[in-house]
Amino acid sequence: MCLESPILSGAGPLPRFLALLFACLLPLSASAADRYRLDPVHTRVLFAVEHAGFSQALGTVSGSEGVLEFDPDDWGSAHLDVVVPIARLDLGDGKWNQATLARNLLDGERHPQARFVSTRVEPLEAGHARVHGLLTLRGVSREVALDVRLNALRRHPLPPFRRTAGFSATATLQRSDFGITAWPSVIGDRVELRIEAEAVRDDNAQAPEAGDDAGAPDTDTEAAADAALDPSPQPEHHP
Repeated sequence: MCLESPILSGAGPLPRFLALLFACLLPLSASAADRYRLDPVHTRVLFAVEHAGFSQALGTVSGSEGVLEFDPDDWGSAHLDVVVPIARLDLGDGKWNQATLARNLLDGERHPQARFVSTRVEPLEAGHARVHGLLTLRGVSREVALDVRLNALRRHPLPPFRRTAGFSATATLQRSDFGITAWPSVIGDRVELRIEAEAVRDDNAQAPEAGDDAGAPDTDTEAAADAALDPSPQPEHHP
């Protein structure tokens, strides 16, 4: 329900109607979130998972794309839709990458992308929020919460000088929740995520097209990946 402003209300029915209309629309326009396009060059996901108790294996995924609706004065109205190209993951070794994308782990042939779509945003202290959403990975969707910090929101210092938002985020998930259960004695279940993201204001930004189930797997590629996971013929390339 909109409250009539005594300053704006007029004597006649038409001015009175216009005043009410203006009073209704003003709060909406003032709280409207800007639309941003995720910058795939300056957005990267880092993941850490235990490797046989010896170390935390570190990998990154670059090239994420998506759309963010964001008002720094109203975090609760924010919305994020992002696609992460799992097939571009990098653990620092080509054969290790191939083994991780095999069908009994990430199954990169059938599920080359992950997708995160926010469902609600919980504002915390200034510049921080917890973003709840659905993460779809390997064809399975589970709720995941991201702890997000706003680093900066201002005009970028380099051409084309677009208004840019920068964020850091962390999250923790269990790989078994997404059906990724192979090699439990070698690969830890807990996966820690760190995300660095930049988003450029773009009123025409479109939500990314997900291609999670993009085509049938290549048998030769899967066979090679499975061989890379087998510690008997190639022990140096097990996870």
